[in-house]
Amino acid sequence: MSRAEVVLQDAHLEDLRRLVTRPDGVEGAAYLLSGEARIAADPWDRQARRRLLSHSVVPIPATDLISSGPTHVTWSTVSYVRLLRQADEAGLVVGVVHIHPRGPATFSEQDDRNEAELARMARNRNGEGAGLLSLLLTGDGALRARLWLGPTKLIPCDTVTVVGRRLVIHDQRPASTDMDDVLARQILAFGPEVTARLRRLKVVIVGCGGTGSATAMLLARLGVGQIVLIDDDIVEASNLNRLHLAGRQHADGMRSKAEVLAEEIAKLGLGVRVIALRRWVGHADCRDALRAADVVFGCTDDHDGRMLINRLAYFYLVPVIDMGLVIQPREGGGFKDLSGRVTVVTPGAPCLLCRGVVDPVTARDEDLRRQNPEEYERRKREAYVRGGGDPAPAVVTFTTETAIMAVNELLAGLTGFRDEGWVWNRTRRFDLLEDRRPGADQDPHCPVCADQAYWGRGDVKPFLDRAG
Repeated sequence: MSRAEVVLQDAHLEDLRRLVTRPDGVEGAAYLLSGEARIAADPWDRQARRRLLSHSVVPIPATDLISSGPTHVTWSTVSYVRLLRQADEAGLVVGVVHIHPRGPATFSEQDDRNEAELARMARNRNGEGAGLLSLLLTGDGALRARLWLGPTKLIPCDTVTVVGRRLVIHDQRPASTDMDDVLARQILAFGPEVTARLRRLKVVIVGCGGTGSATAMLLARLGVGQIVLIDDDIVEASNLNRLHLAGRQHADGMRSKAEVLAEEIAKLGLGVRVIALRRWVGHADCRDALRAADVVFGCTDDHDGRMLINRLAYFYLVPVIDMGLVIQPREGGGFKDLSGRVTVVTPGAPCLLCRGVVDPVTARDEDLRRQNPEEYERRKREAYVRGGGDPAPAVVTFTTETAIMAVNELLAGLTGFRDEGWVWNRTRRFDLLEDRRPGADQDPHCPVCADQAYWGRGDVKPFLDRAG
């Protein structure tokens, strides 16, 4: 059976609360247009999954309102039919949103009858595959959702996730206590609810080098329950100064970084479902994992890969916590630069392109090298592409501390232990003992983070609207 879940932009949730919450205590309602991620097989449980992604909020015209009270709201379906037509043309899903200001905290029998009729109208107007999303805001601040696939077919949504300055997950599944003995000291710090959230969290790590291997190890010991590791590279002797859980035998055997890391984490016996994908992140085999993730950690120095996960954050509302390390020794001793960077990418924040973290020209050259190595080498000889350069310096303490910064950013988003939630961009100068928060001017013409047409758009062809 297909499963369903909902991801909301926090700005959309604020708009919805404003539209459906009435000062006189009666019920209100609004529409929500959502993109969709159709996940053929969740990488952890191999089940199909549909993820609805908030794309835009649409008020119900005041002229459509028929009546409302503390326990009901009724409106004409004229605007609903018009919205169905718009959704059909754009490949979106229509949702209805209402509130129970005085309870109950679940859908009522009247909700069942009304929504079944709306689902019938959606199917008749837009075809057999048309769905209807229903979102309920309760008086105590909880969120409930379900997906209608016809007047008699209903899928409860396991989770409703809100993405913005924090990552808030409203989860209907029972909490697991299978690792409470291992995580007892952590529970003393954050409480059992946070640990339960971590157990259910789905994380993808892109890149399994110095920062990626440290991130994976830290997440496993935090109790994160589901991890996918993506890397198409092998372990080499020169990696062993910074690859956590990798040894000489893995380098001698030319083993996959992702597979070695997955095997070694499994041996820890911490109950983590960890899956290795020996692929470049842009490979089609990685798409279900990326779309099913709650969070993606960017631990790669590949500009083209970073360009991809940068777009993912906006299309699929999956927060990306990207990190990097710069070590520039100064001739004669000391450093020109010795800094780790952690950047959170999500709707409402400037993207990696606007921050200058990724270079489109380098990304183009990397794509050419991957797709057509012979042409890449020819152009390199003729100076049309940039050369690979010398190997970058790497020190395990600095790669690991950068990973710690990134994982702590996840904890800040989940727990609010810093009150402010996520910091969009932070650099730590290890040599100067300084933390900085470099700002960025968002390019008003950026097609990714300035134009909201892509936000919550979900599945399109080509994937992420990327050529190639």
